[in-house]
Formats: sequence, structure tokens, C-alpha cells
Amino acid sequence: MAGPIGCRSCGAGTESPAHWVLIIVRSVTNSGLTLKGITHAFGERRVLEEVDFDVPAGRVVGLLGPNGAGKSTLMRITFGVIRPDRGEVCWRGRPASPSDRRSWGYMPQERGLYMDMRVRDQLVWLARLRGIDESAARSRTDDLLERLDLTQRSGDVVKELSGGMAQRVQLAAAMVHRPDLLVLDEPFSGLDPSGIDFLMTVLADHVRDGKYLVFSSHQLDLVEDICEFITVIDRGRVVLSGNLRDLRSSSTERYLGVDVAVSADWIPSSSAVIERHTEGGTRLRLAPGADAAGVLDCIRSHASVTEFAVERPSLAELFRDATNRPDEGLA
Repeated sequence: MAGPIGCRSCGAGTESPAHWVLIIVRSVTNSGLTLKGITHAFGERRVLEEVDFDVPAGRVVGLLGPNGAGKSTLMRITFGVIRPDRGEVCWRGRPASPSDRRSWGYMPQERGLYMDMRVRDQLVWLARLRGIDESAARSRTDDLLERLDLTQRSGDVVKELSGGMAQRVQLAAAMVHRPDLLVLDEPFSGLDPSGIDFLMTVLADHVRDGKYLVFSSHQLDLVEDICEFITVIDRGRVVLSGNLRDLRSSSTERYLGVDVAVSADWIPSSSAVIERHTEGGTRLRLAPGADAAGVLDCIRSHASVTEFAVERPSLAELFRDATNRPDEGLA
């Protein structure tokens, strides 16, 4: 991964606006959203300390952090809701302006829709509020309704929709003005697997158009499947950042996965410890320098192993090691 593309060259001043956050960018020449040296405190409590966060071109970046890490404050600063004590927020190589921020789209975790308003009428109205003329607003609305498989529900009021359908309408509301930067907070909440696949297709189309996407999710499997780069923030500081594949391969931690339930007394604690039991077997953390084949032989002396693998740490394991918070949530 190339080094961060800072904002200092843009001459920005200090004017500025975990769930899991995922950012997808396509532009080859523009850096998109860049945060540099963001520092902020509420009274005596410092919540962000010199946070750098860059969206490199053509990459998938996850911004991760446990509860209380400072992610929400960072996003509020990004959107201009809070002015940071120090730091810069840049958009495409220059200070982000109020006009820039008004053009961005946002989908909150909580429902932000008018529950008694009909779906199509609401989307057209929201587009008009963004300054889009009525003809274009209706055209964009109809296009989104078709892409999100909502055409037959366009005349329904929102409160009559299922949670999954309402989630699709919420996404349409964030996209109807065709924002370059789209920020989604828990977009897959309430969706079944087919709904998740469907929504991912829509978001991929948005990215292929050369636009920017930020989404937050606590669903690690989704983040790990999509995320190419990660930045982990904890206690207001960046504690891990880089290419996910490189971070995994360079880690000194190794894990042994086997398809049987392993008892702790089968293996010397100096060689490996049980990380967790899974539906299909057991995942063990190998001690530094431990012989994986020797650990496997110990297990085989007690059970018949048909499948095994020596693996690098998962995204969740990298996160826990970086934050040293194995028992805390990741909202």
C-alpha cells in the first residue's frame, strides 16, 4: 500500500465538519476523502488524537474500532457536525466545503424515513430537496425503485413495509441525488442473505460508476470478504493500518484449524491454546516457534482428523490483537 495521501498540499486550514466502516473508491487520480491529524476532546476527555485516514484510489478500506473508539466523532467531524480542535478534512485534494458535504449521501443506522409517506412520493420529494428538477427526480426515483426491486411497493407507505424492504428504501433515499460519496451505517441490518447479495450488487454498481462508498458494519464476515485495506482506531488513535492480506501474512501469529473438538489436555499449553470451538471443529493459536505438525500429531493421538489447515489470523483476530479488547463489542 502506498503511503497516505495527506492534505497538507491542499493548504487546508482547520475548518472541518465501528461498527465497522467500509470505504470503496474507484477514481484513479483523486484521493477522495482524506482526514489528516484529526484531534478532538470533549472537555477533559480526549476522544481523537492525531488520526490520519486516507481513501486511496481504487481500494476497499475498512475503518474499524470497538465501542467508544471515536469512530462516531470522526464521522461527525467528516460531515461538519463537529469542528475538530485540530486537523484537516479534504475532499479530492482540497478542503471539504459545505457544498461538498451537502452533495454527499448518508444512510443512518436508525430509520430516517417518513413512515406515513408513500415510497415513491418520498424519494421524489427528497430529490427535489437536493435541488433536482421534478422530471429528473421522478426519473431517478423510478430507476432506483427498479434496481432495488421496489417498483411494486412504490405506492405503499413506509410503515407497511417489512424491515428489509424499508432498508432498501432507506438506501434509495441516500442515493436518489446520485452522490459521489455515499456513507452507509449498517446497511445490511434486517436483510436476509439474498437481500444482502442483492444490495451488494447495487453498491458495486455505484462504485463502478467511479464514485465513493463508505459503509459501516459489525458483520465481520462481510467486511473480511470485501475489505482490501483496513484502518483500526482504538481509544482515539490509529492502532493498525494497511493491506489486509499483507497484515495477515506478516503477522507472527499462526492458527491451526482441525475438524474435531479438541480438549485442552490433549496438547501442551506451551505449544498451542484453544482459540475457540467452531461448528466444524476447533481453532488453536500456535505458540511462537511451535511445530504445527507436532501439535497436529498430539490431536491425532486422541481423534481422527480428516481436515486441517495452518492459517494466518483472521480480520477479527487482527482486530482483537490490535485493540487488546477481546471481550468488547465492535459497534
